[in-house]
Amino acid sequence: MRIGFGFGEDNSVSAAQLTAAPAPGASLDPLLEAFAIKKLRFRNRIVSTSHASMLDDGGLPLERYQRYHEEKARGGLAMTMIGGSAMTSPDSSWGGGQLDLSSDRIIPHLAQLSARIHGHGAAVMCQVSHLGRRATSYGWNWLPVLAPSRVRETRNRNFPKEMDEADIARIIRDYADAALRCMEGGLDGVETVTGGHLIGQFLSPLTNKRRDRFGGSPENRARFGLMVHEAIRKRVGDDAVVGIRFVIDEGVADGSGFEDCLQLARIFEREGHIDYFNCIYGRMDTDLALAEDNMPGLFQRSAPYLDKVAQFRRETKLPLIHAGGIRDIATARHTIREGIVDLIGMTRAHIADPHIVNKLIRGDEERIRPCVGASYCLYKKVNCIHNPASGRETVLGHEVKPASRRLKAIVVGGGPAGLEAARVCAERGHSVILFEAAPRLGGQLLVATAAAERRDLIGIVDWRIGELERLGVDIRTNCYVEADAVHAEEPDLVIVATGGVPDTDWLEGAELCDTVWDVLTGTVPGKDDVLVYDGTGRQAAASCVLHLAQQGKTVSIATPDDALAVEMSYIDKSGFRKRFAELGIRSFTEVRLEKVERRGNALQASFRHELTGAQSRIEASQIVIEHGTLPAAEIYHALRALSANDGVTDTAFMVGDAEAEAPPAGSFLLHRIGDAVSSRDIYSSIYEAYRLCSKL
Repeated sequence: MRIGFGFGEDNSVSAAQLTAAPAPGASLDPLLEAFAIKKLRFRNRIVSTSHASMLDDGGLPLERYQRYHEEKARGGLAMTMIGGSAMTSPDSSWGGGQLDLSSDRIIPHLAQLSARIHGHGAAVMCQVSHLGRRATSYGWNWLPVLAPSRVRETRNRNFPKEMDEADIARIIRDYADAALRCMEGGLDGVETVTGGHLIGQFLSPLTNKRRDRFGGSPENRARFGLMVHEAIRKRVGDDAVVGIRFVIDEGVADGSGFEDCLQLARIFEREGHIDYFNCIYGRMDTDLALAEDNMPGLFQRSAPYLDKVAQFRRETKLPLIHAGGIRDIATARHTIREGIVDLIGMTRAHIADPHIVNKLIRGDEERIRPCVGASYCLYKKVNCIHNPASGRETVLGHEVKPASRRLKAIVVGGGPAGLEAARVCAERGHSVILFEAAPRLGGQLLVATAAAERRDLIGIVDWRIGELERLGVDIRTNCYVEADAVHAEEPDLVIVATGGVPDTDWLEGAELCDTVWDVLTGTVPGKDDVLVYDGTGRQAAASCVLHLAQQGKTVSIATPDDALAVEMSYIDKSGFRKRFAELGIRSFTEVRLEKVERRGNALQASFRHELTGAQSRIEASQIVIEHGTLPAAEIYHALRALSANDGVTDTAFMVGDAEAEAPPAGSFLLHRIGDAVSSRDIYSSIYEAYRLCSKL
């Protein structure tokens, strides 16, 4: 049993840090060692930290909320935390999507949830918090926003009232009441949060300008948080686990640097009301701060804050949790083995695959569906870009059910939709042949991963290739198959997932232009002066712009949208916009490209303003266009007349529960999916493939 952590001169630990008896297999994998805080035993070291899943129903954790967390418990993790930014008070709402802990109505639903989680051997805790200035005055209860000082948050945009002593006393009671409701609901503990939330607003000199007993010195700035935790402890008792999600460095001038945060942490340790620190870094008051600090995304490396957490470990005594960008098992294992933390948060990784721990235990580590860092879970509820079941547990299973009959299935196209269709059909027990015209599987994802910041998306392809090989799918690359060849295979089922090709038909003068695909794949070199037109607001054009700028090209971007990157998560759009600004990339918004003409040695693009109709022109050496894709569906149309269903995929069938009937003898069912239908995104293609093929 490892007790020393290898940091500093004093390796002694408190009783709370002692690990319990190792779980089976723990001697081989530090991630599978048990751990205990007080009387709460964690069966391993992997947890999912609190986050706003947006799956609540009017602030209550009903069936879909419960099933989402239950799936992770079923998958073997040690603890799941619920209630990201859960409301302690009626004036702590950002407008919806939070658990409402401000009244007793939530208790029976917490009891149902905790019973489910405990039934699978996992622990469950809840984050309890007041948002302070992060709340809104324009939704939910329409109450004034409160904060330590009248400092407006850029992201949530409300002007707060400076809290008086009555506000402070009331909110402290609210914290304690909310914590008690969690314990009455059968939870194992609660966690507060500093960061940009109310306790953190008191702690930070950026947001606390007070001159009374709650402002100024570290001791005064800590006073509100200490009073909150004292009230919570009195209400829930000594046996309950109470933690704090604690900023260890705001990472900005005039804020709380590491030494200030460390002094604050020691004050909380000394007072003795908390049992662990959940270490976070940076601020969360702008989209960019969230993207680069709290929730590292597309432009950040994996696990960017471990060095800072290790430094914090050397200077503190309480057990630590950390969950900043820990996407893969190797990094998690290193973090535990080196004693940097005691429990490792793999929150987004569990959205990608809630069964991580069970796969580890079974020796199936290579089968863990990887988190590829796409941040789609921060764009559409908790939907993972390549696990459509996450957040949809009430309608989709994470494990594919076997079919009642075995079919011969042919999938045409090896992009994300085709790969998923082949995987699901094979999991159902069907015999599957996958045809792909290109020498490599991956389709448009191979184009996307040519951009440096999106290279990790290849995990979507690699994981599925591994699954197809395990399932014995007959993969035929370099094989441009036609309708006669498909029919000759005598299939029962044909899935056309041939994707699309760049849409240029809409533009007069398109033959003078290149496409984003051309540039990213290197088929066409970038010239010195390039104009990129983005007709989608997705990542493709923005990635192309960075790709060219990083080669030293002068690049401009134009879009008919009212801002750049409108179809991206705030994580991605803030990152792209920052880099555009750093590289001096000019942008033109609300202009629609209508025509491209040659003018001497240059090209001239003609635009019409979306609001005024005014015309404008821009000249460049090269014009690159992105306008989605046109379906490449020739084989689908050729097969329709031969199919039993005329290639029609019934909408009611797609969204319903019934399985498809077997095709008549000598015929086959025909469906098309993904961009072979219309230009959409990766998630849409994979979701469509999963829910269709799981019924066939």
